[in-house]
Amino acid sequence: MAREIRAGELAAWLTDDQRPQPLLLDVREPWEVEIAHIAGSRTIPMHLVPLRMSELPDDTPIVTICHHGVRSFQVALYLENAGFEDVQSLAGGVEAWASAIDPAMAHY
Repeated sequence: MAREIRAGELAAWLTDDQRPQPLLLDVREPWEVEIAHIAGSRTIPMHLVPLRMSELPDDTPIVTICHHGVRSFQVALYLENAGFEDVQSLAGGVEAWASAIDPAMAHY
């Protein structure tokens, strides 16, 4: 079953040169990403993920991101069921990231 990763754990991972860097997959709508964005993330809205799965690397860890974590967890489960092996969801989404890592990030 897909796992969740906390904001602090993800921040540490992103600065760890010894670990392969994950693809940060933001599954929110483009207007949501415009309000608050985690640097380096790639946006594919949740409803388009099934149509655009071929764009995702199957040999790279993936961390899914949404506003509070519900949509991203659903996408993580979907990707895992589709055969992706290392998929995690950002627990609490960008709201958790903004609170724990980037307090300058806009809340919405």
